[in-house]
Amino acid sequence: MIFIGIAFIALVAFAAYALRQLKPKKAQTFPKHWHPILLDHVQFYKSLPPEKQKRFQSKMMQFLSEVHIEGVQLKLEELDKILVAASAVIPVFGFPNWQYTNLSGVLLYPDNFNEDFNFKNDNSKRIIAGMVGTGRLEKQMILSKKALYHGFSNQTDKSNTGIHEFVHLIDKMDGDTDGIPEYVMQHAYVIPWLNIIHKEMEAINNNKSDIRSYGSTNQAEFFAVASEYFFENPKLMKRKHPELYNMLTQCFHITNT
Repeated sequence: MIFIGIAFIALVAFAAYALRQLKPKKAQTFPKHWHPILLDHVQFYKSLPPEKQKRFQSKMMQFLSEVHIEGVQLKLEELDKILVAASAVIPVFGFPNWQYTNLSGVLLYPDNFNEDFNFKNDNSKRIIAGMVGTGRLEKQMILSKKALYHGFSNQTDKSNTGIHEFVHLIDKMDGDTDGIPEYVMQHAYVIPWLNIIHKEMEAINNNKSDIRSYGSTNQAEFFAVASEYFFENPKLMKRKHPELYNMLTQCFHITNT
């Protein structure tokens, strides 16, 4: 009986601890001078009405309260944090209380890196602009600062490394990075989504698509590349890929027009 009582107390204590871990941390106040910076650098934010810009700001600060951003061989600047947080918020803006429970830190490198996370060797081997960590780097994201900035420098293209990597995290929320984001996609849409993926990947391979060729690598990369396109140039996607556009609006709970 004593053993059962102790076990019960331990279970209650563990449950209380788990609830504390899940409870969002208190976010700092959004710095007012970040608003014009976001207007200059983030088209998604600029296109929002004022009341939704306030929500975007709140989501940014919540993200920054939960995820540690660290510079590797660089001094972290204010704009670095702003662009990382914006990259995180954009693909989950349609979800009221989103938390990246599979992310604790972002490591920002000065430039592209190789599989050994070296960015000083032969340029031809430094081809990685961003990645979601596994193994010893589980719950970590590694990003190239150069690639991060480039993603926001052209606000009407179809490429954004930061968004790409955070979409991989969304995909991974159900346990598998497989291009089928079951955590956010209703089960009824999975088969239609797979049909769209295979059709669009075939078009890429036949040089009959304006979706970046990297999207034909596998289903996970297609989802991330298509999501970049969706958030970077939604009007063009709606015109050229209406079926894909409509599916992504369902997935991200958002309408980009």
